[in-house]
Amino acid sequence: QVQLVESGGGLVQAGGSLRLSCAASGRSINVVGWLRQAPGKGREFVAAISWNTGNTDYADSVKGRFTISRDNANNTQYLQMNNLKPEDTAVYYCAAIVRRAYTVSEGSHYNYWGHGTQVTVYS
Repeated sequence: QVQLVESGGGLVQAGGSLRLSCAASGRSINVVGWLRQAPGKGREFVAAISWNTGNTDYADSVKGRFTISRDNANNTQYLQMNNLKPEDTAVYYCAAIVRRAYTVSEGSHYNYWGHGTQVTVYS
């Protein structure tokens, strides 16, 4: 069983920054990622990090602005979001993959999900 607890969402002006945290507990985690869902839209992949290798992947829409990192000692991963835009407004979910075969950008491949944290960017 895997548990994920997110924190760090909030309200920020366009151009500002926020850092999201995800504390993960459980075994056999291969990947921890962030996905988001804006009102009236489908779920969208944002970023992911391999728990073992540290390899990272990003959606094109956030490359150069968001950075995903991990602290293995504390089983926590972070999403640093800089130069935020109104279109980044969404509920952000931390999610984990435990299956062996996966595509990190495919939301259906994530086995466990956090409750989500709201990020609102105003212009």
